[in-house]
Amino acid sequence: MQAKLAERGQVTIPKSLRDQLAIHPGTILEFHTEQGKMIAVKTATTNPVDELYGSLGSGRKTDDIIATLRDDS
Repeated sequence: MQAKLAERGQVTIPKSLRDQLAIHPGTILEFHTEQGKMIAVKTATTNPVDELYGSLGSGRKTDDIIATLRDDS
């Protein structure tokens, strides 16, 4: 696979590689060189705790929470 370097130093990673490596907008890549080759390594972009935040839910319906916040009786 090949990709052409754009004027501002940007390159598009082929879709098949992005899919295979689960690279999507916002993914951070770390670059380094090794024996004259450029190596890109996907790094963790967020704290694992942040990824879980809010996923457990409160067990209450959104409408009920809003009514409580508004103090609707």
